[in-house]
Amino acid sequence: MQSIWQYLSGAEKPVVIYGMGNGADRILAQMEARGITPSAFMASDEFVRGHSFRGFTVKKLSDIEAEYSDFIIIIAFGTNRPDVLERIYSLSEKYEVLVPDIPVCGDGLFDLEYAAQNAERIRETRELFADGFSKEVFNNLIRYKVSGRLEPLCATISPREEALALLDLKDDGSEVFLDFGAYDGDTAEEFTLITGGNFNKIYAFEPDFKNFCKLRRKHYMLPPDKLEAINAAVWDKDGEESFSQAGGRQSAVGSGRKIKTIKADTFCAQNKIKPTYIKFDVEGSEAAALSGAADILRRHKPKLSVSLYHRTEDLLELPALINKINGRYKMYLRRHEYIPAWDINLYCV
Repeated sequence: MQSIWQYLSGAEKPVVIYGMGNGADRILAQMEARGITPSAFMASDEFVRGHSFRGFTVKKLSDIEAEYSDFIIIIAFGTNRPDVLERIYSLSEKYEVLVPDIPVCGDGLFDLEYAAQNAERIRETRELFADGFSKEVFNNLIRYKVSGRLEPLCATISPREEALALLDLKDDGSEVFLDFGAYDGDTAEEFTLITGGNFNKIYAFEPDFKNFCKLRRKHYMLPPDKLEAINAAVWDKDGEESFSQAGGRQSAVGSGRKIKTIKADTFCAQNKIKPTYIKFDVEGSEAAALSGAADILRRHKPKLSVSLYHRTEDLLELPALINKINGRYKMYLRRHEYIPAWDINLYCV
């Protein structure tokens, strides 16, 4: 495989960055560190109003096409909107489209050097997966992360409904769901639909206060004995941590005001909770949250859904961590449609 950055360093065609904001800034920083200079920035027609970004006039696709006969398009934003995905796929039929893999948290890249340095860990991680499709997804994710190409990325997609079926969530009133990183209550809503509303209880943890308020508004019809919303971060110890309140994917432990942290093992022991299902989607703090739930995973063996895409190291470290805590879990790797490689989940039963 050839690294996307090595490829762009030797590219003869103009390089056009599609998108603005944090994603474009981080991609531009990687390019500048390697002496790669973009030729232009572009945005969707509805967002182009004659403004500039990082010293470049932001142009429409038609402007770029009038200027260059052929060019490379770098996708610099994240989306799972069907209309935007279709636009990107249509562009890839006419032009070379690349999607750099930039982690949501942290600075390290899963590039060719990282893959070579971790070759043995890659082999060990692959063997943890319980089915052949998981191993195919894993292989294609590595190909994508190194190359930035759409083909291996698209080969990893499977429907969310199909993946959730692996968890075999019951509708007999027995399920106790710990929703770590509840956001606005979307997963709790999904869980309620799957179980037909016949579940024991949901404990929804959300540290970002704006999201926490959305969560309570969305589920105001559920009584406290069915859903308990908790404005706290799940961590490997009880106490306080700095937390940025960004209202979305940029919300994370590490900076900002202090917020309460809860260790899952302590919370469940004090409240005599025996969870049957836990979701870990905590914006880069998954390793800490899993470590703080080690006793639960060993004692109660709940079904798990764990995000593997926030940090570069997550794809290799989190499956190994779960296997170390409880080696009896069967692990299934699935990814749902998103550009770039977000929504990578490990389902454990």
